[in-house]
Amino acid sequence: MTTALLLMDFQNGIAGRPGFESTVDAAGRALAAARANGIPPVFVRVAFRPGYPEVAASNLAFGRAAGAGDSMQLDNPGTQIVDRLAPLDEEPVVVKKRVSAFAGSDLEVLLRGLGADRLVLAGIATSGVVLSTVRQAADLDYRLTVLADACGDADPDVHRVLTEKVFPRQASVTTVADWAAAL
Repeated sequence: MTTALLLMDFQNGIAGRPGFESTVDAAGRALAAARANGIPPVFVRVAFRPGYPEVAASNLAFGRAAGAGDSMQLDNPGTQIVDRLAPLDEEPVVVKKRVSAFAGSDLEVLLRGLGADRLVLAGIATSGVVLSTVRQAADLDYRLTVLADACGDADPDVHRVLTEKVFPRQASVTTVADWAAAL
């Protein structure tokens, strides 16, 4: 069995906002543990082509981004991975076009190439990319672990409900320290 660590939406315009410092720090510890144990990290970010041709007018989540100038475009600094978690040259960065890490990306093909059947998830927001990716990955029959302290949400109550009540139905939920100690 091969495990991959998914670090999702840890990009400047999302993870760089105030309030997510401890989540980014926890993700940094998970990244260090993965690298030390030969677990491939896969970075996932959301970004669009100039003009946002991928965004339908009916899409409530991304329709506003399309009207906000170039803030969510591929080359914008806001869509780049935060420096604290900078990928190494050989570590893949997947660009997605929707909330789930799988939607509009080549993530599934990449994971098949890695031979991954276990995914360890970290990301911002718990109620966005993490929830959507847990659901889709479970439907794709991956074995899942969610690192609760390496996930963050603007609403702490939503984060708590998801990590304590919803995710355990489809994933093992643990902390970075406990996961790293078990490697």
